[in-house]
Amino acid sequence: MAADPYRYFRLEARELLDQFGDGVLALERGDGPAVPRLLRLAHTLKGAARVVKLPRIAERAHAIEEALERYRDGAGAVPRECVGTVLDHLGDIARQVAALDEPEAAAPGAEPAIRTLRTELAEIDALCDGIGEVQGRLNRLCGAAEASGDPRLSAAIDGLGRELRQLRDAAERLRLVPAAALFAPLERTARDAARQLGKEIAFTGSGGDIRLDAAVLGAVQAALVQIVRNAVAHGIEPPALRRAAGKSAAGQIAVSVSRRGPDIVFSCSDDGGGVDLEAVRRAAAGRGLGAAAATASAEELIALLLRGGISTAARVGEIAGRGIGLDVVREAIDGIGGTVAVRTQRGAGTAVSLVVPLSRAALDALVVEADGTVAAIPLDAVERAVRIADEAPARVGALETDSGPVPYARLGRLFDGRRAARSGARPAVILAAGDDRIALGVDRLHGCATVVVQPLPPALPASPLVAGASLDAEGRPLLVLDPSGLAAAARRADAAESAAATETPRPPVLVIDDSLTTRMLEQGILESAGYQVDVAASGEEGLRLARGKRYGLFLVDVEMPGMDGYEFVARTRADPQLRDIPAILVTSRSAPEDVARGEAAGAAGYIVKSAFDQARLLAMIRPLTG
Repeated sequence: MAADPYRYFRLEARELLDQFGDGVLALERGDGPAVPRLLRLAHTLKGAARVVKLPRIAERAHAIEEALERYRDGAGAVPRECVGTVLDHLGDIARQVAALDEPEAAAPGAEPAIRTLRTELAEIDALCDGIGEVQGRLNRLCGAAEASGDPRLSAAIDGLGRELRQLRDAAERLRLVPAAALFAPLERTARDAARQLGKEIAFTGSGGDIRLDAAVLGAVQAALVQIVRNAVAHGIEPPALRRAAGKSAAGQIAVSVSRRGPDIVFSCSDDGGGVDLEAVRRAAAGRGLGAAAATASAEELIALLLRGGISTAARVGEIAGRGIGLDVVREAIDGIGGTVAVRTQRGAGTAVSLVVPLSRAALDALVVEADGTVAAIPLDAVERAVRIADEAPARVGALETDSGPVPYARLGRLFDGRRAARSGARPAVILAAGDDRIALGVDRLHGCATVVVQPLPPALPASPLVAGASLDAEGRPLLVLDPSGLAAAARRADAAESAAATETPRPPVLVIDDSLTTRMLEQGILESAGYQVDVAASGEEGLRLARGKRYGLFLVDVEMPGMDGYEFVARTRADPQLRDIPAILVTSRSAPEDVARGEAAGAAGYIVKSAFDQARLLAMIRPLTG
């Protein structure tokens, strides 16, 4: 199980609370059908809360059911007092859900100029949010226009929507700053330090066309200023010493910006004398760390420098000497969730890399579609696209190219593990991620686009396949994929299928539940135990899947809209092809008559959500699946 037991629940609970808000507004307007919908939402939330052992939220959801039950059939308007009671319960639920979030680390103090910049960024964010709200209203208006049958009105609204999307794209780009904005102040810093110390330097910058969130650049700039000053003070030698060592009189300082999967890498390298590790060892001994410093490795000595308080400068001056250097860098980068790495070679120079998680960036991407999912692949990782005649390898397989075989995997297979067979000519994208090359099978190519990448919301589970998200031309979320994660996933899938080929496979399990929290929880438990799992969000969808694939077990929620769990079990018991597949019912109902009804329908087991236990679930499933 994941370390965060509430990651799916938080996502589902927030969506349900949003729907509750719309439903209560409808209730206040006297909309009778709002009551059954609110009851459905309360029941779903109650079941999800019981699964993750949050009884107080479950009790509040149950209290909403109790308050609204008598008005289910529209027998009179819902009194204002009842609406107030529902709102009180929802407020308490919202507070409890918010309390499940992990506290975020406070950002380090920023320079006054950075704070001013963040105020301007907040205004840009407000503009983007406002455009998004107008787009939503336009979408609803467009639907009404289409229903009215007025083509001119529909065309006008559609054109206005396109203009708004272009405006939003422009506003998003205003929030981004080219990385080249770092280079001029860093070069001035290097030249000022060299002038004070009687040294010469040549500065170069690369990767400046990458556009990044200004807040990230502000934090990184402070760290890079200190790194550049250190490079001049501690790395670059005086001209005479450089000439004697066969180097040019001017020391070379290079700052580069690059993207590595979901991260941005800022690197500063010099061709100076490198870190004098013996001097670090002596300085550490002078600080009372003699015993530890005497046997410390190069990596451990660098770690001591990053802790701060150690300086190898011969004298204290404005540029160096107080032991305040890399610790400033470390603290600044820690504040934005990044890491610092140092590589050094005596006589050849030092490179300091800052790896920070992506917040916002603009990049060119290839937009693809696979099994209904539309996603963007960074264009700099795309070698080319090819068409293949048949796309149904028994395993992950390999694709023959003019440069040799390349590991092949379908994108949909990497996302959800489905082994859907495909036939006919379809595209594949050849990706290069470091030393890895893979062929990624997709259904269609939508072309190239420039996308503004943002991190996924914290409530969503992290995926090694996903670097972030963007919005497409229609304002819908668009996943931005990580080429390194895709390559690693393809190789893991190949290895897993190779291993599975030598074992007796367990039959797959079908999980049917209208609650996202419950589906993901049960899927995680079963997959951790080695089962292949498919999921369905309704009884109807579950029955459709069951008739198209052979399963070893059905794990079914009882209370679902439309076909409930009892009916699903009864229908499968009456079907000659499905009657021998065991079914376990999972429900909030624990009364003896409910258990008896499940047994009468033909269920092989019955689990109550309030007493949900991973070990008990697996113990019940194993003998049923052989």
